[in-house]
Amino acid sequence: MGKLHEVADGVWVRQSEWVWSNSIVVRGEEGLILVDPGINGSEMNELADDVDRLGIPVVAGFCTHPHWDHLLWHPRFGDVPRYATSAAAHLAGEARERAQEMAAQSASGIPLDLVARLTALPADGGPVPGEIIEHQAHAVGHAAILLADRGVLLVGDMLSDVLIPLFDVRQDDQVGAYEAALARLGEAAEHVDVVVPGHGAVAEGPEAAARLTADRAYIDALRRGAEPVDARLGPHANWLFGPHRSNVEQARGR
Repeated sequence: MGKLHEVADGVWVRQSEWVWSNSIVVRGEEGLILVDPGINGSEMNELADDVDRLGIPVVAGFCTHPHWDHLLWHPRFGDVPRYATSAAAHLAGEARERAQEMAAQSASGIPLDLVARLTALPADGGPVPGEIIEHQAHAVGHAAILLADRGVLLVGDMLSDVLIPLFDVRQDDQVGAYEAALARLGEAAEHVDVVVPGHGAVAEGPEAAARLTADRAYIDALRRGAEPVDARLGPHANWLFGPHRSNVEQARGR
């Protein structure tokens, strides 16, 4: 859907046609870190071309959470460590075969042998710059990256303008997990001008606060047992109806 474009100093984003997925490139002290690159092989080839033009080596990858579309890689990115939180790396290893199956079903030209090969991020963050904000909303070991010095917050599958909050069926009390995660992300967002979600448009300025408000309203409605009024739901996005009903049932304790 577009070439790599710089959204802040040393932070670039390229969006895929598949569910508006964002591949993110971050310049660190040692080189480039690729965050959640995807989705199809042809798109990753184009991403590699864009990265080559930057003239800075890729030194690491980072996976925000262990869902198949965030577990992808391409040989052109190099044989470098691909980091995630300890919990996410552990789950990805356990579910690697399933992630490969889902990648094979939904994407094309993907090197399946490179899916879900993650290493737990060291305590000092290794080459990944910024502050890691780990929470349990949406997925086990879900992480955001706060790049406070550049005014950027990378949030994984949170704060999207196209996706509602999507609960993790593996975990209980996702309503509580989302409330806690949104509180932490809200604090972090006070220090940035740009929020980059895993899916959808990059949020700048007041749009970031609007995303927080929308997600909080959705979660609060489920907490109260009410039907959320959310612009992301409707005939234009009927494919979200199933996940939404699943959220409702989980919130009711089914």
